[in-house]
Amino acid sequence: MNSVVLNLCKETSRVFLLIILTLSSVASADSPDTAPPSPTKTETADSSIDARFRQWGDLGNGIYANPILNGDFADSDVERDEANDRWVMITSTNHYSPGMTILESKDLVNWQYTGHAIPTINWEPRYNWDQMNGYRFGCWAGDLVQHNGEWLCYQIDFQSGLYLTRAKDLAGPWTDPVCLLKRKHWTDPAVYFDDENQEAWLVCNWGKGSPPRPDQPHEIKLFRLSWDGSELLDEGTTIFSGTAVEAAKIRRFNNQWYIMLIEWQGEGESRDRKQLCLRSQTDSLVGPYKSRVVMERASDSDRSACQGSLIEAPDGRWWFMHQLVQNGKPVFHGRPQCLQPVTWKDGWPIIGKDTDGDGIGEPIWTHPKPIPSENAIPLQTSDEFDGTQIGPQWNWNHEPRRDRFSLSDRPGHLRLIASKPVPGNRGKLKGAFWGASNTLSQRHLGVTQTVATTKLDLRGMTWGARAGFCHHSGQYALFGVLKQKDGTMKLFFNHNGKFQSGPSISGSNLYLRSTTDGDQADFAWSIDGEIWNTTPWTYTLNFGNWRGNRPGLFCWNNRTDEVSESGWVDIDWFHYEAGSKP
Repeated sequence: MNSVVLNLCKETSRVFLLIILTLSSVASADSPDTAPPSPTKTETADSSIDARFRQWGDLGNGIYANPILNGDFADSDVERDEANDRWVMITSTNHYSPGMTILESKDLVNWQYTGHAIPTINWEPRYNWDQMNGYRFGCWAGDLVQHNGEWLCYQIDFQSGLYLTRAKDLAGPWTDPVCLLKRKHWTDPAVYFDDENQEAWLVCNWGKGSPPRPDQPHEIKLFRLSWDGSELLDEGTTIFSGTAVEAAKIRRFNNQWYIMLIEWQGEGESRDRKQLCLRSQTDSLVGPYKSRVVMERASDSDRSACQGSLIEAPDGRWWFMHQLVQNGKPVFHGRPQCLQPVTWKDGWPIIGKDTDGDGIGEPIWTHPKPIPSENAIPLQTSDEFDGTQIGPQWNWNHEPRRDRFSLSDRPGHLRLIASKPVPGNRGKLKGAFWGASNTLSQRHLGVTQTVATTKLDLRGMTWGARAGFCHHSGQYALFGVLKQKDGTMKLFFNHNGKFQSGPSISGSNLYLRSTTDGDQADFAWSIDGEIWNTTPWTYTLNFGNWRGNRPGLFCWNNRTDEVSESGWVDIDWFHYEAGSKP
């Protein structure tokens, strides 16, 4: 049978099933209408997905493929931890809590979640569960550094100010955030402790003023910092300005000061966010500086490649970890991280490979690993919920309602106790989902097929309670179960507030599955985890609120907030197979 006929049959089946679900309010849970969707991951045939993104990370043959982290690991900073022979990365989380994800690696290619450097994002009321109105803001780009036997993490909330947390151990506990300077409209702090001269510095994008002035270029400002890292000692000095310049990082190399940063350059389709390098013409961080473009995208159709960390490996070779900007496709999975080799010429870095001979590097897509290692190590994704803490791959949407979830009420399960969504004016974000506390999610990984499956115990559900699986970023899709006033349980699908009712189910257990292929998500359900029912519902994954798609879990009750009446769901496990690395 040719592909045209197959596609026609598939679409006809979807329409037919949708008619059945619409006309019938009850379907037998013991009579599945189709075979289960295969959880086996195969490479998508979607021609709209750039083939370069289909393989990623450690390929298992001594070669790595970019992106090395093929998900929403935006705004990274990478530091060397010599004492533990590892590299450490932080990456932004915006309005998700805990904030500022920490990962670690032995070879710069295989990364594992460690924890979070910002335990709470409670510095503004908008991030609390009773407001949930901090979308897009919160933890933006930050900087991680070791100093005087402890870890320090700096980050600027664009709508609030500069915050600092500390920890003796990378895994925590981390202190609550302390504000060093309250100010809006600045971003991207980076610090440098000069042990030789016993001086500390902080560089940042000062923006266009506060409030911003459209006729003024962005300024990069350099501040003196106290030696303990807890106080800005002056009002800062402007050392560079340009069109949307940001993401500055300080490096000392070969007795010279360097600052890596980015700037938008060009017009029309050629407008590109280029990676710049500033080199001081004196032995002073204040400059003056010469600037040079050291990396740019290979073609106008590519996503801009920039914003990251210049890394010196123990063997003396140099590397650059950076993100891909959201100005191209695919982008539904967010801003991934790439690793580029670095060579030096006449005191300037060339990042990637200078393919056109203009002295500016372009990104490479495959390369021998920096450090040989035997086996590829996958990121943590699945969770049995059998520990005492939520796994480091997870984040709550805003600050959670901490008395409405538990790993101890029923050991081996995550209990989500329903709350009533908080109303509020959230602009374009319409629907109860955006005001429902304790939605738990993690980063989508890869652009080929993914399979997410979860097992729910519904015995704690009460009238009005709904729970299930979600995809979200700037839009959302909910696939779950709703308990009716008469006690029946009905499946439902909700796409950005468009509610569609499905069949009734019986029994205490429910298995939900979402399979994605490229940016398309399908949904299925089962009573016993063996015989599956497909649905006609689909969802297009997207980038929004400065984040890529996030698969996750939800539970709330539109009817009541009384804990004795709102109900709960017990989640036995969540299994997530990331997009393959062919």
